[in-house]
Amino acid sequence: MKYSVNHPEIREAVSKLCSNFPGKYWQSCDQDKSYPHEFVEALTSAGYLSALIPEEYGGQNLSLSEAAAILEEIHKSGCNAAACHAQMYTMGTILRHGSEKQKQAYLPSIANGSSRLQAFGVTEPSSGTDTTSLKCSAKLKGNHYYICGQKIWTSRAEYSDLLLLLARTTPISKVNKKTDGLSVFIVDLREVPKNTISIKPIKTMMNHSTTELFFDNMPVHQNNLIGEEGKGFKYILSGMNAERILISAECIGDAKWFINKARSYASEREVFQRKIGQNQGIQFPISRCYSQMRAAELMMHEAIRLFDLGENPGEEANISKLLCADAQWQAAETCIQTYGGFGFAEEYDIERKFREARLYQVAPISTNLILSYIAEHVLDMPRSY
Repeated sequence: MKYSVNHPEIREAVSKLCSNFPGKYWQSCDQDKSYPHEFVEALTSAGYLSALIPEEYGGQNLSLSEAAAILEEIHKSGCNAAACHAQMYTMGTILRHGSEKQKQAYLPSIANGSSRLQAFGVTEPSSGTDTTSLKCSAKLKGNHYYICGQKIWTSRAEYSDLLLLLARTTPISKVNKKTDGLSVFIVDLREVPKNTISIKPIKTMMNHSTTELFFDNMPVHQNNLIGEEGKGFKYILSGMNAERILISAECIGDAKWFINKARSYASEREVFQRKIGQNQGIQFPISRCYSQMRAAELMMHEAIRLFDLGENPGEEANISKLLCADAQWQAAETCIQTYGGFGFAEEYDIERKFREARLYQVAPISTNLILSYIAEHVLDMPRSY
C-alpha cells in the first residue's frame, strides 16, 4: 500500500472547524493577551488533541502523519496551534516511559479534556539549551520529592492542569555522565500547595502565554516520578523527533498561508494601472517561497514516513525542522513585502502571523543548534559545544 500524508478528510474537517475562528478572533486574543479557550475546547471536543493517545486510553490512536496533518491545516487556515500543540507530544513521555498506573490515571482525562497537559518545564534562565546544567532540584524525603528552583519559557502553565517537569535528583558533581541524575515528574498543578509554586507571566512579542515558574519545596508524590530516577534526560530526548516533526507541520501550514495571501493580493492589487503580480519583482520571490516550501515539505514527509515505520529519524526530523522553519520565515518576509504598508495593519492579520512565525527560528530549538547537530551527528565533524 502506498504511504499517504494527504488525509483529505482530516484536513477538510479541521479547516471547517478553523473557519469558526477567523482573524478577528485571534486579533482579539492578541489585544487582550488572552488564552484562546474556545479554540482549544473546540479542538478537544473534536478529538484532535487526543490524536496520538491509544484507543485503550480514550484517544484516537492516529499516526504521526495524521497528527501532522491536523496541525498543518490549523496553521494553513490562519489559526495558531501553539496554545495546545504541546499536549500532542508531551503526553508521549507518559505513554512511552510511564507505568500502567500512571497511564490509566492521566491519559484518559487528557484525552477527554478534563485534564490539560500543556506545560513542559525544562528550560532555566542560567542553562538555556544546556539542559544537563539545570539547577532545579528534587530531593526525596519520605514518600514525596520536594522541588526547588526555577523554570522559564514554560508556556501555558497558567492554563494547564498538569506539568511535565525535569529536575535534577542527583547533583551533577556525583554522576558519571552529566546526562545522568535528571528525573521527570508529572505534576498535578491542582493539587500542589499554592505557596510552593509561583507562576509569573512573561510579556513577549507574540501572545504565547509563556511563564516563569518558581518552586519552593513543592511536594510531588514519588508515584509521580516517570520511569526510573535519574533517567529523565533520555526520556525527554525520546520525544524530540515527534516534536520536531509536528512543529515542522505547523511551519509548512504557515508558509502555505503566507504564500496564498501574497499570491492573492498580488493578483488583485493595482498600482500604475497594472496588477503588481505582473511584475517579476513580485512574482519571483513568491515563486521562490513556494519552491522552498515544497522542498521542505518533502523532507517533512520523509521524516514522518520513517517515524511511522518505527524508525528513529533523528537526521530527517532535525533537517525537517530547519528547512520548514526557514521556508515559513521566508514566506512571512515575502508576504509582508508584497503587501507593503498594509502588511503592518492588524486587520490583515499578517503582522500577527509574522510575529508568530519568527518564534520557530528559536523554538523549540534554535536553528543554529540543529546545524550543530547535523555537523556532529550526520557529518561526523568535531563537537562545537
